[in-house]
Amino acid sequence: MSRPLPVAGRRPVPARELLAVSADGSRIHVEIHGPEDAPAIVLAHGWTCNTSFWDAQIRDLAADHRVIAYDQRGHGTSPAARRDGYSTDALADDLVAVLGATLAPGEKAVLAGHSMGGMTIMAASRRPELREHAAAALLCSTGSSRLLAESLVVPLRPGAVRTRVTRAILGARAPLGPVTPLSRRILKYGTMGPGSAPDRVDTCARIVHACPRVPRVAWGHVLAELDLDEGVRELRVPTAVIAGTQDRLTPPVHARAIAAALPDCRGLTELTGMGHMTPVEAPEVVTAKIRELVTAHLTVRPDRENDTTTDTESKAEGKEEVA
Repeated sequence: MSRPLPVAGRRPVPARELLAVSADGSRIHVEIHGPEDAPAIVLAHGWTCNTSFWDAQIRDLAADHRVIAYDQRGHGTSPAARRDGYSTDALADDLVAVLGATLAPGEKAVLAGHSMGGMTIMAASRRPELREHAAAALLCSTGSSRLLAESLVVPLRPGAVRTRVTRAILGARAPLGPVTPLSRRILKYGTMGPGSAPDRVDTCARIVHACPRVPRVAWGHVLAELDLDEGVRELRVPTAVIAGTQDRLTPPVHARAIAAALPDCRGLTELTGMGHMTPVEAPEVVTAKIRELVTAHLTVRPDRENDTTTDTESKAEGKEEVA
C-alpha cells in the first residue's frame, strides 16, 4: 500500500521500514532513515498529517542521526483502527510499540512531537517504556487540555458559541476533497501564519487532504475532550517547547502553560509570525532545536548486539513486523 507524494519531487528514502504492533494489534508503519549506529531521534506527527510532514527534518538530520518516523494509526500507511481504537491511551500504546520495535533495551532517543504528536509524548509520560528510552523531548505547537476553549480558528468571542462551532469543525464528517485554491486559503488561515510561503502552504494542504475521513473524525473527537495536564507534570525528561505566535489551533497560551508545568523545561521558543505547522513553516528552527537536544542529552549509545531485528525478517508488503 502506498500514498501519493505530498509534494513535488522525491521524498527521503528510508533505509528500512517496518510494522510495529501496538497493544491492541494495530499495525503502525515506521520508517528508519540514516545510519543504524547513529544517535536516535523519534518523530511523531500531528492530526491529519503523516511521516512526510517531517521531510525537512529527515533530510537534514538523517545525515548523522538515525531518524525514526511513524504514521499515527489511521494516518499515512498505518491502517485505521476499530471504532473504539482512538484515544490518548492508544497514542501512548503506539509510541511505546514504536520505541520497542526500533530501539535496543535501554537505548535512549530524543523524541519530537508536533501537535497530536506532542500530545502522544504527554500521554505516554508515565509509561515505563518512555522513561526507559527518552533522553529528551521537543513539543511543537501543541496543547494538553482546553483545546476547544482556547482555539482561535473561529473568529468569535470566547464562550459557548465559539466552543460549539470549534467542536463541530474538529468532528466534521464532510470529505476534504481535492486541494483547490479555496481549500489552500482555508487551510492557511486555520493552520499557518499569514506570511507562510506558498510552497509550504501547498505542502501542508496536500498532506492534510490525504488523511482519510474516518480517522480524521475519530481523532477530532479525541482532541475535543483532551485532558493531558497530568501527563505534562509527569514528563520528567528535559523538554523544550516551540510555538508559533500566530497559531490559531493551539495558541501560545498552551505552550506557556506546558512550559510552566514541565518538571524540567529547557526553554520555550515563540516563533514570531508562525502558525500551527512549525516544522514546515520554520524547519530550520525545529531541526536546530532537535540537534541541540541530541547534543546536550544523547551522548552514549549502548551496544545493540541484543537487537535481533534484521532486514531479512520481511513480512507482507516488504516490511518487517515487530511485536
